[in-house]
Amino acid sequence: MEVNQNNEKNQQQPFQKAYYQYMPTDNLSTFVTLHVVKGILTILFSLFFLFYIFIGSVLSFTPVDNHAHMPFNVASFVVIIGAVGFLITVTIGILTILAGKYIKERRNYNFIFAISILNCLIGVLGIILGIFTIIDLNKPHVKAQFEPGYDPQYPFGQ
Repeated sequence: MEVNQNNEKNQQQPFQKAYYQYMPTDNLSTFVTLHVVKGILTILFSLFFLFYIFIGSVLSFTPVDNHAHMPFNVASFVVIIGAVGFLITVTIGILTILAGKYIKERRNYNFIFAISILNCLIGVLGIILGIFTIIDLNKPHVKAQFEPGYDPQYPFGQ
């Protein structure tokens, strides 16, 4: 009976040893891809605003006889909204792609965090991506990767 208990202890020891050598994981490589894809989709969405600008410019060249009672020019208003929307969506798309690049390089932690918060304000995909990026960025071993002097060969130091 006693020999049997010693065999059980010897068989359990490798599992316990492996437990203490556990390396925490992160999803940063996945977030690189997702940020680039979301940035590209946001830039593609800006094409909607280019169409809006086109419609506004077409309206400005059409003859309308009822300009006397209009307090403003509708065509100019449509073009301005389209231009502002285009600039905002392209800027957010470029910033999101840039955040993906910085995640890959493990630098500019605060910029990535700010863009993740900004993405939480933009659509369902942005909310999901932003929340999961914020959760992952708050992990201590992920924060350590953004510190200067971090060596991936020795993640816990030497």
